[in-house]
Amino acid sequence: MSTISSMTGFARMGGGDDRFHWVWEARSVNGKGHDLRLRLPNGWEALDPIAREKAKAFFARGNITVALDVKPIAGAGAMRINETFLAQLVARCEQAGESPRLDRLLQVRGVVESAEDGTAEAEEETDVEARRAAVAVTLEEALTALKAARKAEGARTAAVLNERLDEIATLTARAAETADAQPSAIRDRLARQIEELSEGRGGLDPERIAQEAAALAVKADVREELDRLTGHIEAARALLAEEAAIGRRFDFLCQEFNREANTLASKSAALTLTRIGLDLKAAIDQMREQVQNIE
Repeated sequence: MSTISSMTGFARMGGGDDRFHWVWEARSVNGKGHDLRLRLPNGWEALDPIAREKAKAFFARGNITVALDVKPIAGAGAMRINETFLAQLVARCEQAGESPRLDRLLQVRGVVESAEDGTAEAEEETDVEARRAAVAVTLEEALTALKAARKAEGARTAAVLNERLDEIATLTARAAETADAQPSAIRDRLARQIEELSEGRGGLDPERIAQEAAALAVKADVREELDRLTGHIEAARALLAEEAAIGRRFDFLCQEFNREANTLASKSAALTLTRIGLDLKAAIDQMREQVQNIE
């Protein structure tokens, strides 16, 4: 069973008490590093360091967006007027020789106190702290759900990667079979070219042709590339079995895969081997596209 995680996922978790209902939304997409965008409503800034610390603990990589929405429960937080503050405002107006209008005074911030502004200023500090702790618990639930979503997407990605690795292994085996015929193909082609150039009048002796063919065959030997491809396949399967963030290492391994496929294609002395090399490159590119989304 694969243990890899994708960097793509979404989660939504809500909670509440007798005065507020809150919802956390957490989503992530692929990224080179760990980038967190945090959106908090006014009055909830104290959760910023808590949210950042938790997100860092949950995820190693990805562009992650975490947003909190807080709504008051209708009728749960009745308004009340700050009589002391209102009296001070009235006195100031009278001192200035103005007749205070109640509708305007009520619009002054602090005159009307309510829990509905999301800051819970009228509550005891212990109540505010308790609510903040409850909201933090819901955040952890949302991050846990996001991690599970990324795991589920990672399992689907792993299935695709294993299919690509199976394809690469099959192509590598076919390339090995074709490569065995390269020396004779080079020798036949060389003899044919010499015959054509000499226009049937005779060319190099068979021993010289064999020497030249052997030299060309050494340059066209792809056994080392095939051995490396086989080793890379084993390394990739081992990475998929790890319980760790493997995205960066797998991406580097894909570069090594591609290097060997390019060399194999460039050394090819037969059209069949060239086609296999191109198929290998296509399968490796498809695999690397999937790897870009692994944590």
